[in-house]
Amino acid sequence: MAEHGQHGLQQLRHPVESVKGMLPDRGPSTAQVLSVAVLLPAGGTLLALSGLTLILTLVGLAVATPVFVVFSPVLVPAAVVIGLAVAGFLASGAFGLTAVTSLSWIVNYLRGAGERVPEQMDQLKRRMAETAGQAGQRTKEIGERIQSKAQHEARTT
Repeated sequence: MAEHGQHGLQQLRHPVESVKGMLPDRGPSTAQVLSVAVLLPAGGTLLALSGLTLILTLVGLAVATPVFVVFSPVLVPAAVVIGLAVAGFLASGAFGLTAVTSLSWIVNYLRGAGERVPEQMDQLKRRMAETAGQAGQRTKEIGERIQSKAQHEARTT
């Protein structure tokens, strides 16, 4: 029996020894202790403030809900009007910004056009001459066809 009791004490000591083996050899550093000592109260204070804010928000909502229900025939149209006014101002600003950007692009394009215009004019003159030559040739061919058809009709009648 004595052996069994001593064996039980060894089993009790063994788990304690195994837990000690899992812990680090040295304790937390001074910086870690100070950071916990400073941040724990700060975190607790912020948590308490967030809880208080939640409670006050719920109380305010409970008090304001009947007021919103009573005044909803006035508040809903007012909210719609304010929403439309804000949308109008935003659209006006967007259109104005687009207009200023477009005018700026046009001015910059025209400033750079002085360098590009002579080359473009030469190309345009060449294209117009080619088009005029092609139109003249087609007109001549059509005139010849009409003349040959007229002569053919004159011979057959």
